[in-house]
Amino acid sequence: MSAPSLAFVGVGAIGLPMARRLVAAGYPTTGVDALPSAVERATAAGVPAVAKLADAPDVSVVVVMVATPEQLEELVTSALAGSVRGQRWIVMSTVGPDAVREQGARLAAAGAIVVDSPVTGGVARARTGELTLFASGASADIAAVRELLGCLGSVREVGANLGDGQAIKVVNQHLCSVHIVAAAEALALADRLGLDREAVLPLVEQGAAGSWMLSDRGPRMLQGTDVEVTSTIGIFVKDSGLVAEAAGQVGAETPLLDVARDRYRRAADAGLLTRDDSRVIETYPSS
Repeated sequence: MSAPSLAFVGVGAIGLPMARRLVAAGYPTTGVDALPSAVERATAAGVPAVAKLADAPDVSVVVVMVATPEQLEELVTSALAGSVRGQRWIVMSTVGPDAVREQGARLAAAGAIVVDSPVTGGVARARTGELTLFASGASADIAAVRELLGCLGSVREVGANLGDGQAIKVVNQHLCSVHIVAAAEALALADRLGLDREAVLPLVEQGAAGSWMLSDRGPRMLQGTDVEVTSTIGIFVKDSGLVAEAAGQVGAETPLLDVARDRYRRAADAGLLTRDDSRVIETYPSS
């Protein structure tokens, strides 16, 4: 049986390596991105790309890696101007439970099949196919795309309802938001104590204080503002906001998240919105 044809919507920093893995696995894949620079990069990387979903060849699967709930809504609205009947949609973006339930319902009403499968692991693991995927939806629907998802990482089936995967991603992003800021604060503290941060980082990351975020973001925190962007400050302004919104809806206290969220806002206000999220360290004065 031939592989289904795909449209991969959102071929940015993490979406492009994911799309490239699907191409390498034999899936006919068209990238979709509104940014001309992203279209150019994708095409140069072997993923033919277009600016709009409507411009993609007929596809049977739509993989969604847009950045925000608003972008998801806009994408679904544009898709519903045509026919989505029989298409399988896999929402891999971090958009929150409410957004995926609302837009999933619109797609389902028009005859599409929807799986909620946000990912975690960052660009490094997207490149190697070692992401973790929190898949939710009907088991049969997940089974139908499991082989495709397996090209991207480890599939964890987490619930029968759309939004269950997003809810787990909210918890995940709470920890990521806090851990990045904690790493920045600790390295800033080392600097203020007169220590060589480059010497401190490998010492602490190998001990009980180590974390994946410290090891992944820490080296970039020691570089300059123009370090390679793998995830922006803007993403964590958005994601920490999604966490705060979800927590508020259920009356959960998240004081650590609130502190971290403030740091991302400060970084954004300092003109760092499109810079790598490691640049949150710039909100701490250097010695």
